[in-house]
Amino acid sequence: RAQLEQSGGGSAQAGGSLRLSCAVPQRRISDRSCMAWIRQAPREEREVIAALDLRDMSTYYADSVRGRFTISQDNDKATLYLQMDNLLPADTAMYFCAANVAGYGGSRCFDLRDGGRHSYNYWGQGTQVTVST
Repeated sequence: RAQLEQSGGGSAQAGGSLRLSCAVPQRRISDRSCMAWIRQAPREEREVIAALDLRDMSTYYADSVRGRFTISQDNDKATLYLQMDNLLPADTAMYFCAANVAGYGGSRCFDLRDGGRHSYNYWGQGTQVTVST
């Protein structure tokens, strides 16, 4: 069962934009170290594409999205966003938000192994993004 609630996504043409949102349960807002967006394309492994260390607000972006995607959270810290601009057909995938809660795994925000499974213990339900030419 997903612990985070995702919204947004859908379909866009290449060059267009979409925004994903991820709501964090109120009781977990102050108990997080990191948040991230992970995607899985058909027949591919899960890939961490963006991560945010909430302790110092440092960020990580995969080479494939750097300069096009932006990870952020709102002022209430209750919602995580992924702004996706200049979309490419290669961005077509299922997108998941994830959080590191209660110091899971030593709170290593940028441990990218195994699609973030070593770093993130709260997950969203996933949302499909499809980019057409």
